[in-house]
Amino acid sequence: MGATLADPGFSQRPASPVQAVAVKGLTKIYRGRGGGRTALDTVDLEIPRGSLFALLGPNGAGKSTLINILAGLVLKTSGQASVWDIDIDRDPRGARAAIGVVPQELNIDPFFTPRALLELQAGMYGVPKAERRTMEILDALGLADKAEVYPRTLSGGMRRRLLVAKAMVHDPPVLVLDEPTAGVDIELRQQLWSYVRSLNRNGTTVLLTTHYLEEAEQICDRIAIIDRGRVLCCEDKAALLARIDAKELTVHLGVDAAAVPGALMQFGATLMGPRKLAIHYKPSAAPVAKILAAIQASGLPVVDLTTTESDLEDIFLQLTRAARRDGKPS
Repeated sequence: MGATLADPGFSQRPASPVQAVAVKGLTKIYRGRGGGRTALDTVDLEIPRGSLFALLGPNGAGKSTLINILAGLVLKTSGQASVWDIDIDRDPRGARAAIGVVPQELNIDPFFTPRALLELQAGMYGVPKAERRTMEILDALGLADKAEVYPRTLSGGMRRRLLVAKAMVHDPPVLVLDEPTAGVDIELRQQLWSYVRSLNRNGTTVLLTTHYLEEAEQICDRIAIIDRGRVLCCEDKAALLARIDAKELTVHLGVDAAAVPGALMQFGATLMGPRKLAIHYKPSAAPVAKILAAIQASGLPVVDLTTTESDLEDIFLQLTRAARRDGKPS
């Protein structure tokens, strides 16, 4: 993908805060004839400095509204919000300079080449010409050879990467990626995540929204789930994945079995075929060593074992369904 940015401006930034983004009681109500719609309902959220943070939620959950408030594109109804310890009300220009946003929409001016577009964006943020890194950024995103072409000739994936480049021209300490890999093929997606990880290693805090939950699970270290304007949870990934105490053990046998062996009945084993057993268990109540001992005691020859753990999708569905059933966060 070309060069990797070294983020030379990071050392010149203000003293690093503990929280890169902090919101307290943040509320947004869109007024209308029907009395208004609450997009954000007293949201409290903290994004630690240096984290790769995922904000997940179904369509209409409030993710984009939250991002647009932080970026100064939408006015909040009430509450507080700060970016890099800069209050968005007291110093809106400073807060906007501390954040770079890659939007969902491919809103690129077709009359500017990538080089011209980045130069224009840098000028709007007041970056001196001597400090601009236009070609370095384009090279890092694999767009150096497209610097002088017009955006209409670029593929969707290249336009998406150009938006990332545009968001980074002023070297913001916080980068927001709103559905960055929508419509991007696998190879370009891997290149994009490689670049994002390099930014994060060099100190940039990354806030990601995505509908690809497997991406969030692989990439991010902290995850928040939001639905109907309320934060349902905000935890380290490991703690969140441990919420569902359930695993499945599949046992492939070397001979046919007519029934579930008695030693495995206590674990709720089921026969999925003459040579296949499925055991659904709670690791906290039945350690896998105990199950393996019971399998050995059954006397059946085992050809292979596979385990399936709960993933982020399971937790996401559990939390959002529970919240909608109860009418409140879990």
